[in-house]
Amino acid sequence: MIFFNLTIKRVFFYLLLLLPSAAFSQLINSGGTTTTNTNGTSSSAIPTAVPFLLITPDSRSGGMGEAGVAISPDANANFWNPSKLAFIEGTDDISASYSPWLRSLVPDVSLSYLGYAHKLDDRNTIGASIRYFNLGTINLTDNSQNNQGTYTPNEFSIDGSFARTFGNDFSLGLTLRYIHSNLYTGYASSSSQQTKAGNAVGADISFYYRKPIQEFGNDATFAFGTNISNIGSKISYSDNGTKYFLPTNLKIGVANTMNLDETNQLTFALDLNKLLVPTPPIRDVDGNIIKGKDDNVSVPAGIFGSFSDAPGGFSEELQEISFSPGIEYWYNKMFALRTGYYYQNPNKGGLHYFTLGTGFKYESFAFDFSYIAASQQNSPLANTLRFTLTANFGSTDNK
Repeated sequence: MIFFNLTIKRVFFYLLLLLPSAAFSQLINSGGTTTTNTNGTSSSAIPTAVPFLLITPDSRSGGMGEAGVAISPDANANFWNPSKLAFIEGTDDISASYSPWLRSLVPDVSLSYLGYAHKLDDRNTIGASIRYFNLGTINLTDNSQNNQGTYTPNEFSIDGSFARTFGNDFSLGLTLRYIHSNLYTGYASSSSQQTKAGNAVGADISFYYRKPIQEFGNDATFAFGTNISNIGSKISYSDNGTKYFLPTNLKIGVANTMNLDETNQLTFALDLNKLLVPTPPIRDVDGNIIKGKDDNVSVPAGIFGSFSDAPGGFSEELQEISFSPGIEYWYNKMFALRTGYYYQNPNKGGLHYFTLGTGFKYESFAFDFSYIAASQQNSPLANTLRFTLTANFGSTDNK
């Protein structure tokens, strides 16, 4: 048996080896008493593999309470709503983001993101992105505390997107995704199976609608969007082992942008999110279902059944919806202030926090920063920072 040299990672490693069902998502807090998934949610969240796919990568939406489905498009639409790519203002958009992650639990976990969009013509746009989730370098020792080298668990996804407009106000988008989850390789699990990296493929389908309107005598834009992400194959970490659902997720968002005058612009946004995966039933000590529905189903059955399978009925289904209201203010299209709030029911993950953000734009370049303002005692995401650098070519105005 090989051990970690850090207590928190030692417990995490035991989970990886002894609890394959949790191997894809769980870390332990410094007290060793509660679990935290890699996207920050608690163990009360509906379990899925590769929860890093749900982490907000960019600072703009990160400062708006994690709202991004319907706000104005840029290269980060690859994550939020690929159909928005059809409405990018420039010929080429590129965005790079970095966030230290879960630093209150472990010192060297991070998420990196790179997005790109290219407009082929007035109607068609292609996009690409890569997400890399680094769980840090781990020093390994054997039972005699002899050095066994280092290991770096990591996960990544690579996306390709296509978006097309239909008329002046509506667009559709499609994304194909490859997912690689290398949390451990070669170690024997509790079932004596050799572990391996997990691989899966997925897809997003999305649409976006925006309409120029007049509000209080000034120009405004109303937008609405939906994205169903991570529709794809299950993932496994051993041959003939248990297969786990990807975090298939429904995002619905609205945004209203008002040009208050020639220099002041204000956007109000609201996103709703719901996982489209089975809710685990309540079982007795023998594993028999006493309330809820069997969660060992196919991917299509899991998606359609996710609206009616909660053991607590309709009231519990409503608990599975998270809310993300956000506000963005731009002055002279050069300086931005953002704030928002993210809420997730305590029985379904328990994340809730305020967010703050700012942005600076000069010619074709912009720098965005966001901060999660949460209690250090109550949230593993407290004091989380995100940094994003974007560039837009072919236009001087992309906001």
